[in-house]
Amino acid sequence: MQLSDFDYTLPPELIAQYPPQVRTDSRLLEVGPAGVSHHGFAEIIELIEPNDVLVVNNTRVVKARLQGVKDTGGSAELLLERLLGEYEGLFQVRVSKPIKPGRTITVGRYELTNAGRSDQFYQLRAQRPMLEILDEMGHVPLPPYIERPDEGPDHERYQTVYSQVPGAVAAPTAGLHFSEALLEAIRAKGAEIAEVTLHVGAGTFQPVRGDIETHTMHSEVYAIDEDAIGKIKAARNHGGRVVAVGTTVVRALESAAANNPKGRLEATIGETQLFIQPGFNFRVVDALITNFHLPRSTLLMLVCAFAGFTPVMGAYRTAVSAGYRFFSYGDAMWLNRSAESGEERSDV
Repeated sequence: MQLSDFDYTLPPELIAQYPPQVRTDSRLLEVGPAGVSHHGFAEIIELIEPNDVLVVNNTRVVKARLQGVKDTGGSAELLLERLLGEYEGLFQVRVSKPIKPGRTITVGRYELTNAGRSDQFYQLRAQRPMLEILDEMGHVPLPPYIERPDEGPDHERYQTVYSQVPGAVAAPTAGLHFSEALLEAIRAKGAEIAEVTLHVGAGTFQPVRGDIETHTMHSEVYAIDEDAIGKIKAARNHGGRVVAVGTTVVRALESAAANNPKGRLEATIGETQLFIQPGFNFRVVDALITNFHLPRSTLLMLVCAFAGFTPVMGAYRTAVSAGYRFFSYGDAMWLNRSAESGEERSDV
């Protein structure tokens, strides 16, 4: 397929600049065999069945944007890509001239030393824990299509209510619609909630340049523990579905299954550069809750691979016509896995 196949026209006014005041007040577009149907997000409980397992990503967004000054006096804009340890991180650094190894950037009262380069990223080292510096000096890394600086409410609204493990520089936005009360109602219906971790990197916004076949995905770290595996196995054994909350959960689960030499889904910690596009054989996920994605993006390719190119692109046109809100702070979709996306199931 060509990159242009994944294009669509989006009026700028449909790009959500703020979240709804109440998390569950978003809209939900269901895409199924009979076409599309429109819901309020809180009605998702009607789509979830007893014995299903809802798999969420418990990563927590850190205040990843920093403003600094080089030891030569020039300004520097920093964006964390990932933490490397308690005192180090990989950063995108926007400066007028490259920074030499051993030179420093001052951020507030903290000094960050360039310990080297890794591709386009700088490895910066501090004397204080990096998370402490980010929490004190950083800003919420709102996506570039939100055309405003971060504000006080963003510090919690750009987090899921179940976020626990700090390390992401972008939110797993499908989860932003869930409240504690809605999650409790889902449990009361007989479905389970399982947690995995995938720390979303800044590369999630990296556009596809050139041909799809030559695009290289950014690398992200994920972790799946025994508790999540047990809940997925129980759902499978009782005829339930694996419902992924967001494309990050899909990447974590499908990467774990694909990377396992025994072909099983097992507890694991790893890194993934998995590029999911039409033709991919899904082995774990049965249904997907996701926000609307940018034109020509790898995430749009993922959802087309999952639910079918024609149904998904048709649903996007319907969403534009119906005035749905798009992207991180926008509305959501419920997608069922298409028959063409693979029938083989991984063992658990």
